[in-house]
Amino acid sequence: MPLIKISMYPGRSAEQKSEFARTITKAATEILGAKANHVIVVFEENPSENWFHAGKPL
Repeated sequence: MPLIKISMYPGRSAEQKSEFARTITKAATEILGAKANHVIVVFEENPSENWFHAGKPL
């Protein structure tokens, strides 16, 4: 059962997240051979001030 976590800034609409989850689920079924009802997609939204790369704010 694939559990796919997506970390991103807040601000995407529910429709955008739903479309993205459908696309990710479709890819998991095609590439991994998983059944769609076994794929879980979780969105973790963190404000931009919590994101750093190489010790520097993004």
